[in-house]
Amino acid sequence: MNKTVYQIAVLPGDGIGVEIVPEAIKVLKQAGERYHLEFKFTEALIGGVAIDAVGKALPEETLEICRNSDAVLLGAIGGPKWDQLPAQERPEAAALLPLRKALGLFANLRPVTVYPALIGASTLKPDIIEGVDLIVFRELTGGLYFGNKARRPIESGEEAIDTLIYTTPEIERITRLAFEAARKRRKKVTSIDKANVLESSRLWRETVIRLSADYPDIELEHMYVDNCAMQLIRYPKQFDVILTENMFGDILTDEASMLTGSIGMLASASLGGQVALYEPAHGSAPDIAGQKKANPLATILSAAMMLRYSFNQESAAQAIEKAVVSVLDEKYRTGDLMEPGMKAVNMEEMGDLVAQKLV
Repeated sequence: MNKTVYQIAVLPGDGIGVEIVPEAIKVLKQAGERYHLEFKFTEALIGGVAIDAVGKALPEETLEICRNSDAVLLGAIGGPKWDQLPAQERPEAAALLPLRKALGLFANLRPVTVYPALIGASTLKPDIIEGVDLIVFRELTGGLYFGNKARRPIESGEEAIDTLIYTTPEIERITRLAFEAARKRRKKVTSIDKANVLESSRLWRETVIRLSADYPDIELEHMYVDNCAMQLIRYPKQFDVILTENMFGDILTDEASMLTGSIGMLASASLGGQVALYEPAHGSAPDIAGQKKANPLATILSAAMMLRYSFNQESAAQAIEKAVVSVLDEKYRTGDLMEPGMKAVNMEEMGDLVAQKLV
């Protein structure tokens, strides 16, 4: 039988990125064997290692490889080694943000699912988190992160300026994605803003309300970001699809990751252009890099999202997700998820266990 071939750009990056990405590739290859798919992986430099090697966090060669691929698998970027660089030259600002912009990746999807086996790993009470299943749609190429920035002297010291800009089309495109997703879920969208203070949030809310008329079957509610932060801890089961702007989404998804027991469980997909990008939501964790302590499951689950959203291989995506659940049900845990009575495994062993479920 002929295999369907997919080209994947692989950007391990910094810190634990170089360790977790091979585990996801291992699982993808095994899923490929099972579902007659072939993956061709092309590795490229990004982040701090790219600065060290070629003097630039996002080399043109890397961008070209991404553009010529069917999807991008990213590990993690940054670390204290490069913190002394000017802010605009650090790996996060000089690689990740420009990459998203160049590929037109305006929508970041982060599913937050509490697996029954991990209820005890969360710091919240079981009755609060049991059954939580939500997804955050975060606008990814606008807002404070991309607005003009400046610092200038004033009489008492310095003044720093960050510009928050959103346009109607930017809000419309992420809103439509969120409403379409809600139609396939529990038909509820919670739009997060700070419309009592910010003009950009007032435009956000007005635009979301206007577009909601095209989705009369979807329940829409609005919530201020500070209230949402509280509600995620108080009663997270109320949420289905959360829709929000760039910085609010960045903060809220990190908070929501702790519902799952560890940020090491939070996968993500960045969509919008011809080539989508998949990465774990955690950082480069330089303190545990090179020790096989990292949790590879967020990266493996990101690979499952790649199969779903970029390749339309739903059966293969579900198989990986079920394999992860099965391994967790058998009580295997990396250090970040460890509880009494569980079986401790390192990063490579966890990747092996998931891959073996796909044989």
